[in-house]
Amino acid sequence: MRMDRYLPPDHPLSRFYRVGAAIFGAFLLAFGVLGLANEVPLFTTSGIDIIGLSSNGLLAVVSVVVGAILVGAAAWGGPVASTTTAAIGVLFFLSGLINLGLLNTPWNLFAFKLQNVVFSLIAGMLLMFLGFYGRVSGGLPQDNPYVRYRHHEPPAEEVPEQRLADERRIAEIEPLCKAEKAVADGNPTPEQNRLVQAETWRHMQEERRRAYQHYLEAGRSPEQQISAQNLWADFEVPERRPAEPRTAEHKEEAES
Repeated sequence: MRMDRYLPPDHPLSRFYRVGAAIFGAFLLAFGVLGLANEVPLFTTSGIDIIGLSSNGLLAVVSVVVGAILVGAAAWGGPVASTTTAAIGVLFFLSGLINLGLLNTPWNLFAFKLQNVVFSLIAGMLLMFLGFYGRVSGGLPQDNPYVRYRHHEPPAEEVPEQRLADERRIAEIEPLCKAEKAVADGNPTPEQNRLVQAETWRHMQEERRRAYQHYLEAGRSPEQQISAQNLWADFEVPERRPAEPRTAEHKEEAES
């Protein structure tokens, strides 16, 4: 089953990859075109400043090629944009490390200066983050396209809504189930203890609200609503009539 089915071009992750690749690609294209427009020598080790970075003819050509690849990946979208962005990010990072050792040497083929090294390292990390986001990070949700692909499950778009909702609910309550099991076993972590206590308190509050709502809907008087926890509150309480005043005749009958 192809990954394209899991990550179509209109998927939020795909849009994220496309935007990141397009921005970096456009910058590299502009940097390379400006370098070529200045007709800087191809293999010189002392380049000219372009947008605050040093460049020679070779670096300008490479920038145009890499920028075009990133723009093409952005137009393609999906896993192609993710993989291309991540791979170029790794190359950028390695280029920064390698050229750091080649500064001020005859082997500095790209006419790198310190600002180029810093840019290459930062750009490499950003491109790797953009390419690997939602793909290899921890705690990915169950409906993540890469998670479903690795487990050979059908794409989320092809799963009925009820099943998808059930899977999300299972993923939500799984930490609570593990915490309750750890509490029952007697070896919970502080975080699991807090989770179980918070869930217990939430259930108590919901039960109290349900009980009070029940009494309100039953139309009982405040005197009959003794307590929301009183199990006997559902039984009718007969009303007591006020005692009639005792007259003189009643007193005489009582004394006789």
